[in-house]
Amino acid sequence: MVVPFAAGGPTDVLARVLSAHMSKTLGQQVVVENPGGGGGSIGSARVARSDPDGYTMVMGNLGSHAAAVGIYDNLPYDPVKDFQPVMLIGTTPMVVVVNKDLPVKSLKELVDYAKANPGKVGYGTAGKGSIGHLAGISFNQLTGAGLTHIPYRGLSQAMTDVIAGQIPMMFDQVVSGAPHIRTGAVRALAIAGPKRAEALPDVPSAPEAGLAEFETLAWSALFLPKNTPKPIVDELVAALEAAFRDEGIQKRMKELGNEVPPPEQRTPQALRDFVTAEIAKWTPMIKASGER
Repeated sequence: MVVPFAAGGPTDVLARVLSAHMSKTLGQQVVVENPGGGGGSIGSARVARSDPDGYTMVMGNLGSHAAAVGIYDNLPYDPVKDFQPVMLIGTTPMVVVVNKDLPVKSLKELVDYAKANPGKVGYGTAGKGSIGHLAGISFNQLTGAGLTHIPYRGLSQAMTDVIAGQIPMMFDQVVSGAPHIRTGAVRALAIAGPKRAEALPDVPSAPEAGLAEFETLAWSALFLPKNTPKPIVDELVAALEAAFRDEGIQKRMKELGNEVPPPEQRTPQALRDFVTAEIAKWTPMIKASGER
């Protein structure tokens, strides 16, 4: 299972939780590898070129399988045509986090602070085209805050620097940000979505924070190379469904803030339709931002 992002990030965490259970169901070890770089495009391209035998798969996300279309002029794969979708694994909203010593305690204060310090408030991400980058693009377009993008090799590295005060803030996924928020290592200002996150019930939603239009939903999904035979796809779908029925997995997903889609959205065709819609949604926004 290729996770085309740095180890320790939110997509990697989900992949390792599910791969351990899938290993038991399939009767053979599912090994997670992390060939990061290019906003997930390097590892994803590797899987797109792999043999369609079911032994190589990729845990892609919004960045690698939707936003990349708008970011890269010469993307080495087509997220729709070059992959056999398996299943949407889950969704999680983004959360705005800042260094605990930054003198802001709300989204309004963050915007005012950024405008008063033009070019000096940067946000860390897992790289160009990553979900955190998309959240930053959306936030800047909605508020005119003028936040500066600071790309890292992975979200965990960016979080380390936010905690240490090397950079002031980031847009993190609830899956990976929640533990640091709970311990007080960073301050959460708002959830980038219409409702509070179950894993962070004390953090206000975007509407509650005064920015109702701010919504960036991170998602992760499993893909195989195109032309993978249907029996193989069905076997992997069954293995994932077995994982989601496990009470231990259900508890872990809730702790991580990962919302598992309802059954009708956990099909290969539903994932194909979802990816197509996400590409149509984000590509115009990315091109309009000029951040490519």
